[in-house]
Amino acid sequence: MLSYRHAFHAGNHADVLKHFVQVELLRYLNQKDKAWWYIDTHAGAGAYELNRGFATKNAEFESGIARIIDAPDLPESMRPYIDLVRRLNGPGALRYYPGSPWFTAELMRDDDRMRLFELHPADADLLAQNFEQIASQVIIDAADGFKGLRAYLPPPPRRGLVLIDPPYEVKTDYRTVVTTIEDALRRFATGTYAVWYPLLQRPECHELPKQLKALPAKSWLHVNMTVHKPAISGIGMHGSGLVVLNPPWTLADTLKSTLPWLTERLGQDSHARFQLETGGDA
Repeated sequence: MLSYRHAFHAGNHADVLKHFVQVELLRYLNQKDKAWWYIDTHAGAGAYELNRGFATKNAEFESGIARIIDAPDLPESMRPYIDLVRRLNGPGALRYYPGSPWFTAELMRDDDRMRLFELHPADADLLAQNFEQIASQVIIDAADGFKGLRAYLPPPPRRGLVLIDPPYEVKTDYRTVVTTIEDALRRFATGTYAVWYPLLQRPECHELPKQLKALPAKSWLHVNMTVHKPAISGIGMHGSGLVVLNPPWTLADTLKSTLPWLTERLGQDSHARFQLETGGDA
């Protein structure tokens, strides 16, 4: 299905949570000199303009990154993420928002590598343009990341982060996420896997974290953030979450200290809240 374009949602509350966690995961990998691979099954375009094109339609960034980027009480734990957003924008107004591959590219070292999948042809072309200068470290496949992931597992350095954040426009995506991770763990049991999901009024959203936590990973972390009351119509996303398999041991404490502030800043009504839980050796 080729209708989804992440540019419509760039910089929204879900991106803030997802990319904050992603930056923490990559910074942890960087604590060791040994190389790592980053594999993204739904990479998008890599970076997005906020003041023109798709992003202006609903201006979702205004209730996301725009609420926190200049916050005077920004927690120190969020500063690396915010500094990277600022690096793309330079001084002045917020004009651009990075996609997941851009955050990775900024944190990569010489021996680290990215493997990116993007099925939408227009976004795949933009992705290639955005990372042309580091083409020696990046392979971009205009293909289905669910099907293509297995070809890169295990990565040669046996260290890596796999990000899976499909649009879930097709209900079967929920089951495909689980079967994809099941297969990935057989090939690369020690890898870190981050799975993003939306909070919607449908049972699949509530079942997915349960199914992922039941997989044979050594440990897991589950975080989600609700920003407003679900709509009476049942339409729309009222929050989002991530399940991280084999997370770094530091992540839970970082989130525990940061989420109260982030939820207060991004919350839109009295229903704003967060959930954080861990299992296994996490």
